[in-house]
Amino acid sequence: MPTWRRLAQTSGDAVIIALDGPAASGKGTLARRLAQRFGLPHLDTGLLYRATASALVEAGERPDDERRAVSAARGLGLTDFDEAKLRGRAMGEAASIVAAIPAVRAALLDMQRAFAARPGGAVLDGRDIGTVICPHADVKIFVTATPETRAHRRALELASRGEKVDYAAVLEDIRIRDRRDSGRASAPLMQAMDAVVLDTTQLDIEAAYAAAVAIVEARRGQLSL
Repeated sequence: MPTWRRLAQTSGDAVIIALDGPAASGKGTLARRLAQRFGLPHLDTGLLYRATASALVEAGERPDDERRAVSAARGLGLTDFDEAKLRGRAMGEAASIVAAIPAVRAALLDMQRAFAARPGGAVLDGRDIGTVICPHADVKIFVTATPETRAHRRALELASRGEKVDYAAVLEDIRIRDRRDSGRASAPLMQAMDAVVLDTTQLDIEAAYAAAVAIVEARRGQLSL
C-alpha cells in the first residue's frame, strides 16, 4: 500500500493534494503522476469546464450563455469525458469563457468537493483548488512557468494531436486566458497563501515531478509528526 494512503488510513483523515496554476504550466501531468505515486484518485477539474463548453458547442449554443451553461454543468458526470475531444485549443478557449461564469462555478462546486472527500483523500488540479474548492488541503502546490514556455508546451501538445499550430496565436491565447482566469470575479486564479510555488520554466517533466514529490514528502513528514 502506498505510504501516503497508509498514513491517511492510520490517522483516519483524508489527505488532499491541491495543484493550481495557469494553462500549460504542467500541473495536470504532475497531478496524475502524484496520484499514481501515492495511490490516490485524481480529478482534472479543468475537464469539467471543458465538458460543459463541449456540451454547449455541440448544441450550437454560445459558451457565454449563462442559463444553458449552468444547465450543462449540472448534467455532467465524472465519467462523461472524452479527453481526446476536450483537449483541443478551441475547447480550451471555450472552457475559459464558461469557467468565468460564477453560476457555472457554483454548479460544479459540490461535485469537486465530493471528489476530494473520498476516503483516503484525492489529488485535484485546477485554478481554484487551494483557494476555494479545498482551502484546507494538506498539500498545496502552485505550478507556474513563463507564458512563452507554456505556449511552447501547448504548441507541441497540439501538434502531437495533428492540429495545425501557429505559435504566435497559441501565445496570444495563453495570455488572454491568463488575463481572463486571473481577472474573473468568481474564484480567480491566484496562489493560495500557504501554497508552495513550483516554477517549471527551466525544468523538464522529470525534474518538475521530482520537485513536486519533494514538496509532498516534506509536508507528509510534517503531518506524521
